[in-house]
Amino acid sequence: MWQKRFAILQRDGAVDNWDDLRVFLAVARDESLSAAGRRLRMDAATVGRRVARLEESLGAPLFAKSPQGYALTEAGTRLVTFAEEAEQAASQAAEALQGRAEGLSGQIRIGAPDGCANFLLPQVCAAIAEGNPDLDVQIVALPRVVNLSRREADMAIAVSPPSAGRLVVQKITDYRLHLAASADYLAGHPPIRGPQDLRGHRIVGYIPDMIFDKELDYLAELGLDRVPLASNSVAVQFHWLRQGAGLGIVHDFALPAAPGLRRVLPEVISLSRSFYLVRHADDRRLERQTRFAEALVSGMRGELARLEALAQGDSRLSGT
Repeated sequence: MWQKRFAILQRDGAVDNWDDLRVFLAVARDESLSAAGRRLRMDAATVGRRVARLEESLGAPLFAKSPQGYALTEAGTRLVTFAEEAEQAASQAAEALQGRAEGLSGQIRIGAPDGCANFLLPQVCAAIAEGNPDLDVQIVALPRVVNLSRREADMAIAVSPPSAGRLVVQKITDYRLHLAASADYLAGHPPIRGPQDLRGHRIVGYIPDMIFDKELDYLAELGLDRVPLASNSVAVQFHWLRQGAGLGIVHDFALPAAPGLRRVLPEVISLSRSFYLVRHADDRRLERQTRFAEALVSGMRGELARLEALAQGDSRLSGT
């Protein structure tokens, strides 16, 4: 049991309190005193002193400093597992003391790819927050996989289920994507009667070498290897399309936010992907996070179905 090991360390004076381990974990995850300080809301010098105090009490260096940042030593790596157990126990103890409240409270941070973060999560999380006034929700929109092991977020939305790490994965729902362009772009460029006509048009998409998940390599499925207008951000791509810059793949659930966009060859080019909720395995014991996750999954399923139905029912989106 971690409590017994922690008690021995406390008895021997090796660890003064949980707060020392909290500072240690922040540096281990962020690999930087300044970044850890921002996470903990304390200055970098204080973080450095706390780490030095912990190293002195343990009698071993926990980090090796280099130009790349703070890397864990062998002793530091061993301490991480123990510190994470203490972190989980501290969270569980806080929840037990608070008891089961009628509403959710505290802070929960969600990491998500920016398409989901821009066009789906805001309204879902706003609805959850509306019913839980003491809850603070943070959405981290990242054009990469969110690292839960480093606690970049409490939970994450992914487009591929991870296969490594102590993680729990739940499929949320499937979603649809189609090729789209603005009505102005389509009116001012050659007609598109089939996939063979796409090469005569300006394509909007991801920067090829920055695609962080194979499920996002949409254009490869269409045989398009040149992307004249590229960004690692879905939001940037979306605004290019709205402005009539070219053709690109768009989430159906984003289409209602841009009345000027039209689906192109929808009967021929139609993609399907899935969203997954990813959580750290130990967090299953945290009732507050579990209740939030249930509300999030339910809300995402309902909102995505609503938005896709709007896109499907809009005659203007029926294609060219």
